[in-house]
Amino acid sequence: MHTPVTAVTAALAAALSFTLPAHAAKDADLAEIRAQVKQMKEAYEQRITALESRLAEAEKTAVKAETTAAKVEAGAIQSAAAAAPMPAATTSASAFNPAIYAVLQGVYANLSQDPNKYVINGFVPSGDIAPAKRGFSIAESELGFSANVDDKIYANLILSLSPDNSVEVEEAYGVLTALPGGLRPKFGRFLSSIGYLNDQHQHGWDFYDAPLPYQAFFGGQFRSDGLQMKWVAPTDTYLELGAEVGDGASFPGTERNRNGVGNYALYAHAGGDIGANHSWRAGLSYLGLKPQDREYVQVDTSGVDSQLAFSGRSQLAIADFVWKYAPNGNAQSTNFKLQGEYFWRKESGDLTYDRDGALGLTNDSSYSSRQSGWYLQGVYQFLPEWRVGVRYDQLEPGSPDYGSNATYLDSSGFNPKRYAAMVDYTTSEFGRFRLQVQQSKLLPDLTDNQVFLQYVLTLGAHGAHKY
Repeated sequence: MHTPVTAVTAALAAALSFTLPAHAAKDADLAEIRAQVKQMKEAYEQRITALESRLAEAEKTAVKAETTAAKVEAGAIQSAAAAAPMPAATTSASAFNPAIYAVLQGVYANLSQDPNKYVINGFVPSGDIAPAKRGFSIAESELGFSANVDDKIYANLILSLSPDNSVEVEEAYGVLTALPGGLRPKFGRFLSSIGYLNDQHQHGWDFYDAPLPYQAFFGGQFRSDGLQMKWVAPTDTYLELGAEVGDGASFPGTERNRNGVGNYALYAHAGGDIGANHSWRAGLSYLGLKPQDREYVQVDTSGVDSQLAFSGRSQLAIADFVWKYAPNGNAQSTNFKLQGEYFWRKESGDLTYDRDGALGLTNDSSYSSRQSGWYLQGVYQFLPEWRVGVRYDQLEPGSPDYGSNATYLDSSGFNPKRYAAMVDYTTSEFGRFRLQVQQSKLLPDLTDNQVFLQYVLTLGAHGAHKY
């Protein structure tokens, strides 16, 4: 017979028989987990050790490479210093990475008159201003390089590639960028900032060719080898004052072989916004030159080509105005631009008739003239990719005073004029196709109907065009 104690002992034994296996199972699981954690920890420690080893090796290699590069650079600097003493370089040659771009242009021209006989009545022939040859041809292309020389100087080189395969330095200048007070000096060869259109490159124009006043008074554009100083006033209204001195070789000047200044220019430009939709810019410019023996050929009163030479003073004044409209100041979708310039020129000095003596009538006399010209154009962008525009140009040759040479020379009094219309399609900021039609009346009783189909393609980094 079992006692109560015996019964309790038996119950406890039975309970333990069920509890011990459970605790044993949990201990086994914990041991397995600890083993897995240990393995993972060891694996990560091995990987970290390997990565640290690779990092140390890479740092050693980098130090060796920098040391080698420094030695090479030092040797190059020493060699350059031996050839031409200069300040020690602070960066390697590979750090100089100029922005490079190219502009490719081509045109198909359909002309009713021979472009080789292009003449503007009453004006001195001013260079290669005739339209492109008939049919297909490439137009003037452009290759440019620009970079910051250092933290104080910016430099720009632009080469012009002509259809006849000749290469010309169109611009090559430096700009001091670190001067205080809004001063901006430029030195070298540059397109003058007189007027509005003169310092804009041809591929940035709204029409295929330059307005008649630019062709008659500048032979396209006025360029100078010299110095330029601009100052922008610290005012809410844009105000820019500028002055230039140069060699005076560009038309209407002549090549010089003497000391001193060949041309000088002064100009002022102002502009601003009117509300959110409108903006404007206006300017006045003056250019003075002293051409010497500026030779050209002109048909005399007997219908014979005669060689002339002018020496004296040439003074030119320009008034320009631009007004732009863009809804809410956003010109991406639609905008309109109205642009015009007025030119007035006075020349006085000596004129030699039959300079080469071919006619046996060589004669020197005083000469003076007052001539003017203007153009007005409007361009409307009605869709992001599409624009249309119209332009009217007119010249007034005036009545030159030929002195005693009036026996051989006279002026017809005919005012050359031209009408143009264009439509262009812009594929992106790098591509444009343009169709331009115009009627040119540059000589009495002679009309030239012209059609141009032009393309402009830009490759690489090209800076934004001016306002």
